[in-house]
Amino acid sequence: MVVNQVMPTRHTLTQQVADLLQQKKLMLATAESCTGGLIAAACTDLAGSSVWFERGFVSYSNAAKTELLGVPADLIEAHGAVSEPVVRAMVEGALRHSRAQVAVAVTGVAGPGGGNPGKPVGTVWFGWATPDGVVTDKRCFDGDRQHVREATVQHALLRLKQLLT
Repeated sequence: MVVNQVMPTRHTLTQQVADLLQQKKLMLATAESCTGGLIAAACTDLAGSSVWFERGFVSYSNAAKTELLGVPADLIEAHGAVSEPVVRAMVEGALRHSRAQVAVAVTGVAGPGGGNPGKPVGTVWFGWATPDGVVTDKRCFDGDRQHVREATVQHALLRLKQLLT
C-alpha cells in the first residue's frame, strides 16, 4: 500500500526554515528569476522575519543577473539563463552581495512560452548555498505558469530545510 506523503503548507515550511536559521544564527538571501520574488514574499510573510531574512534579489532579466548578482554575461551567453552554471553563479552572487550566510537561487521557464526542446516549460534550476557549500538541482514541473512558480517555491524551501537540518 502506498501512502501519499503530505507536503507541508508554504507557511509551515517557511516557519520551519525560519526556526532552523534562527537556531543556527544564520541569515538568508534569495536570488529569484522565474518566481519574481515569491520565495522572498513567503519569507517576509512571517512576522519577525527580519531576524533571519537579510534580502531578496529579483533578477528576472539577464542584465539584472549580471548587474545585481555579478553573473558573467558570457556565462549566460554560453549556457543560457536556465542552466546549472548560471544558478550557481546566482546563489554565489547572492551571498557576495549580501550579509547572509545562506542563499537560495532559482531560474527557470515558467511558461506558457519560452521553452524549447532542451529546456521545456516547467524546467527550473535551483541553487542553495549554506556554510557547507553549494548544491544545485534541476526539476521539471508540469502545469501552468502559476503551478510551476508555486512548485518552485515549495521545492526551494523544502530542500533548504533539508540542507539546514
